[in-house]
Amino acid sequence: MITIISGTNRPGSNTGRIAAQYRDILRSKGIEPNFVSLEGLDVSRRNQQIIDLENTVLIPSDKFIFIAPEYNGSIPGVLKSLLDNTDIRKVWWGKKALLTGVSTGRAGNLRGMEHLTGILHYLRMHVHHNKLPISQVDKFLGNNNTITDPDTIRVINEQIDEFLRYQTH
Repeated sequence: MITIISGTNRPGSNTGRIAAQYRDILRSKGIEPNFVSLEGLDVSRRNQQIIDLENTVLIPSDKFIFIAPEYNGSIPGVLKSLLDNTDIRKVWWGKKALLTGVSTGRAGNLRGMEHLTGILHYLRMHVHHNKLPISQVDKFLGNNNTITDPDTIRVINEQIDEFLRYQTH
């Protein structure tokens, strides 16, 4: 099972739009992923909401797609808090991750994806090598709030196809 995590709690974010587009692309490939939005999720401490999310979505998943926006040269604290307040052995250890960075700037959250890679490696996850920075996301999103640029759509599809084939053993 694949789970997409939209790595911000900001309502109406570009991150959420990109995460939804990843979901739609996976659906077009015959895969129904889980979708986790951090909007409205209390990740400030380990609580019943997180335990329920673990049991229903996170623990059963073996692959995760993280869509991570750039916040002050890194990832949002809310995403780090999610990771910190889960049962790391049950949720993350030995599982696979795909990273996509999102920013309105020119680097596509490259630094944040490297920070997230370090965190996920500490959690004993296998991070796929093809980390996609999506720069100037606000210019790429069309009127329907999806990316329509053919080259960007092509590299997203290539990234997803590689991840679907990704084996660690």
